Amino acid sequence: MDTLRAIACFTSAVETGSIAGGAKRLGISPAAASQQLARLEAHLDTRLLTRTTRRLGLTDSGTAYYARIKHIARDIERAHDAIASLRNEPRGHLRIASTAAFGRHVLAPLAPAFKHRYPHLSLEIFTTDRHVDHIGETVDVSVRFALQLEEGLVARRIASIPFFFCASPDYLARAGTPREPEDLKEHDCLVFRFPRDGRFLSWGFVRDGLRFEPDTRVAMASDDIDVLAQMALGGGGITRLAAFVAQPHLDRGHLVSLFETDRSTSARAVSEPMDIYLCVGDRRDLTPKVRAFMDFLVECLPAEWRPA
Repeated sequence: MDTLRAIACFTSAVETGSIAGGAKRLGISPAAASQQLARLEAHLDTRLLTRTTRRLGLTDSGTAYYARIKHIARDIERAHDAIASLRNEPRGHLRIASTAAFGRHVLAPLAPAFKHRYPHLSLEIFTTDRHVDHIGETVDVSVRFALQLEEGLVARRIASIPFFFCASPDYLARAGTPREPEDLKEHDCLVFRFPRDGRFLSWGFVRDGLRFEPDTRVAMASDDIDVLAQMALGGGGITRLAAFVAQPHLDRGHLVSLFETDRSTSARAVSEPMDIYLCVGDRRDLTPKVRAFMDFLVECLPAEWRPA
């Protein structure tokens, strides 16, 4: 019996919730995964999993076994990465989770150049604004903004990206142009809603060194930044967009930036930037392939985004 293969099938099935899901993660057929699990149970002379048509569960023996071997697959991958690092050549599969907008507008355009630099790496990017389980979803590294950080993550701040408050020329001609953030309560605001808990993402400003959140009148909301951008382009109101989403629309004149800082007036309010972090679940996960990705991304980001 290939013990390591059988253990990988077992841990993948537990972490994905099904034998088919575990098999898909490993790139094998469900039948092959089932055979490996059967051999493992026969070898241990105990039942590890309870199987029904709807769910997969752990027996008491399975729970005890999983607790002791769940890190083996990752430790083996780290060992392989360590050998690859001796050749100065990151290898293997790199799975990246990213916030949806950053993944679309920043990571996706950079991915081909990263793959070209490291041809022995295969790359997978999945985009989501929900909670990400680094272990359960076999994520090597995630890209998060500050409000998505969770206790236990090892996080490195890599960027501080400007936010722009934007509206279409048509909307401003119809509704007027707000001069200060306090004027937002008189305007239609297009806001981001967190998919995890339904909260609205607050709009923060800094004036005279003090942070504040003005009252807003929510006209429309979405859990997708690009949807908010399209609402604004259609004249729906005022929204807040990160520079990588807003700048092309501003350059073409399809959107107008509001509350631009007047350098002669120190009391003007300035929009808070969006701090971006690269996160791993444990310091041991800072493998050569993860470090290569981190260094590449920092190298490619605009200099004006780099934190002080």
